Amino acid sequence: MEGGRLAHGRASGRARSADGTLQLDFRLPAELGGEGGGTTPEQLFAAGYAASFHATLSVLARETGADPAALTVTVTVAVGRDPAGAGSVLRTEIAVAWPGAGDVRRLVERAKTLCPYAKLG
Repeated sequence: MEGGRLAHGRASGRARSADGTLQLDFRLPAELGGEGGGTTPEQLFAAGYAASFHATLSVLARETGADPAALTVTVTVAVGRDPAGAGSVLRTEIAVAWPGAGDVRRLVERAKTLCPYAKLG
C-alpha cells in the first residue's frame, strides 16, 4: 500500500498484491469531498467478504444437496464512529438471494459461524 500524492492511503493510495495481479487506486468518494474515480477500502473489503461468504454457502449447499448455481451474496460495508469513542468501526450488512432454494436461513446462519470474514465481528 502506498499513500499516493496526498500521502493518505484511503484518499489517494495504490494497493498491489505481492504477485502484481491486483492493482487498485483508492480514491475518496466525491460524496465525501474526494475526487472519486477509484475504489474505496470498504468496497475491496465487501468484495472479499462476499466472495468468502459465497464460497462458504456453496460448500454447505453441496453438503445438503442444494444447488448453489443461483446463489448471490451482496455485502455492504460502511465506516462508522466507534460508540466507545475510540476511532472508527466497520459496519457490514449481508444479503443472500437464492431463488428456488427455499428457506435457507439455517444455511446462512451456519455460514456465519464458518466464514472467516463473518467471524471478524
